[in-house]
Amino acid sequence: MTGHHHHDLTLSDDPAANRRALEQVLASGTGGTLRLPAGTFTLDRGVVLGPGWTLTGAAPGPGPVTTWLTSSSSAGEPIVHVLGSQVTVQDIGFRPPPCAPGEHGGDRGTAITVGNYLYPAETQWIEDIQIRHVQVERHDERAANCVAVMGAVRDITISDVAIVGGCTGVAVHWGAVGDGVDSIVGPSYHPHHLDIRDLRVSDAFEGFYLSSVHDVTVDRVHLSEVEIGFRLLPGDNTDRFHSGGDNPVGARIRVDGAYVAWNGPLYAVRIAGWGRSEIDHSFRVLDYRDVVVRDCTFVPLPLATAGSGEARRPRSPVVVEQASGVILEGIRVDLRAGAVTAGPPP
Repeated sequence: MTGHHHHDLTLSDDPAANRRALEQVLASGTGGTLRLPAGTFTLDRGVVLGPGWTLTGAAPGPGPVTTWLTSSSSAGEPIVHVLGSQVTVQDIGFRPPPCAPGEHGGDRGTAITVGNYLYPAETQWIEDIQIRHVQVERHDERAANCVAVMGAVRDITISDVAIVGGCTGVAVHWGAVGDGVDSIVGPSYHPHHLDIRDLRVSDAFEGFYLSSVHDVTVDRVHLSEVEIGFRLLPGDNTDRFHSGGDNPVGARIRVDGAYVAWNGPLYAVRIAGWGRSEIDHSFRVLDYRDVVVRDCTFVPLPLATAGSGEARRPRSPVVVEQASGVILEGIRVDLRAGAVTAGPPP
């Protein structure tokens, strides 16, 4: 990149003018650093980050963020949609507007989406993405995800992210060429070389999930007042469209040092190898290789909602379904009365 340009933006209380100001800089096409001022600012719709851009708020470092973005759009696009390589989003808070995108809308209504779920034709990978020191708050009905990583994305770091509310805090999902979830033709794209660390999620439906990925490390996550802590999923067993050769989907995944205080009726963690295809409705099993979940603490909280039949089913910290090849190590279940308010282990 020739000459890294810095742009300090002035924003106002006019959502359309704010979005235009961002887009005007981003359309200059050269990449660079776009710094937003302190304050809370509304956009009238989301913006797309192309290659080479760093979008940063006002206050770097360990304290709370001082720049907040929200959107007045009801169309469901992410506030920030990352569609280029070498992109960083840092030191910003997001308050996404209410959105109920439905079961297959995991990339909609988010604070940040990296990549896409469905592609019209074969696509290039986007890579070298950093999301760090970001906060997300949402108070709608747990219907939309907060951060989504989808499809042809690799070499991505998500660190020091704090999320309150929403459906899944960080949703990581395969993508593919196709018109819809039931008409995928392939090839499929599986996020990999992904590093998630120092993630905090509270009062959400779920902390994170990894669907049909490989080469992922998750370190030091603190998930509290969630119905589900996290899931490892086979993702419609789309490895049958995978043309990656010696990079098997479901290989080399490590979750280390998770603290999960969960209030749902079923489980804190589900690791599933079997799935039913949306394409031909057949059942298949994805083989996991070199997958380790270690040094995790699970705290069952009182049920958030007492469902009719759900509450009578036994609650289990960890459910493993047809997922041989997964190693569980150092799993603790904390039933102490004081555990409800206890913080993470030191």
